[in-house]
Amino acid sequence: MPTLLITGANRGLGLEFVKQYAADGWNVLACCRAPVDAVELNAIATSSAGLVSLHALDVSDLTAIDRLAGEISQPLDLIISNAGIYPDRSGGFGHTDYAAWDLAFRVNTMATLKLAEAFIGHLERGEGKVFAAVSSKMGSLEDNTSGGHYLYRSSKSAVNMVVKSLAIDLAPRGIKAIVLHPGWVLTDMGGPNAMIDTTTSISGMRKVLSRVTPNDSGRFISYDGTEIGW
Repeated sequence: MPTLLITGANRGLGLEFVKQYAADGWNVLACCRAPVDAVELNAIATSSAGLVSLHALDVSDLTAIDRLAGEISQPLDLIISNAGIYPDRSGGFGHTDYAAWDLAFRVNTMATLKLAEAFIGHLERGEGKVFAAVSSKMGSLEDNTSGGHYLYRSSKSAVNMVVKSLAIDLAPRGIKAIVLHPGWVLTDMGGPNAMIDTTTSISGMRKVLSRVTPNDSGRFISYDGTEIGW
């Protein structure tokens, strides 16, 4: 039975990842800040016949990631660094909230590298050996034609570079690392004007993940299978 560890599992994209992987018989280690308050996630876990287990994890606390890695013993086939925040609420250029920017880098960027460092042994013992980060097209330099969103864009550009380096550094260990673009999705972060629902986004990203080869490692791939320019 393949095993997935995913962060930000309590809502939106993360919740749908958990739902779909569990439905396909995966063992899912679902991580979020407050599992006791995650009503929908708890309902999925209860009906999963033991496939879904909940784990408290605030990814902004890097020592907590190390702690969780010490508590989990089973091999992992897939890690999805999904937890993320959108910090650009202060009004754009000239109104930068630097404390929010600092937090964005901890959650959106640093936590991804820390997950890889903390769980590298678990991935090496697994069969799938895939590490994925949910990023955004808004982190693409090539795609930026509208400016703004400095905090979010920069944190996602940075996590793209983190995963690109992981793809190179972890290749000798047989581990593949990719960046995923989920599309503009109807979630709390994506808002009501988004173009696709979570089912479509996650089904697409799962298809991408199921086909990852060493040649794909280091690529930035959309939910529909197309490659995103850096």
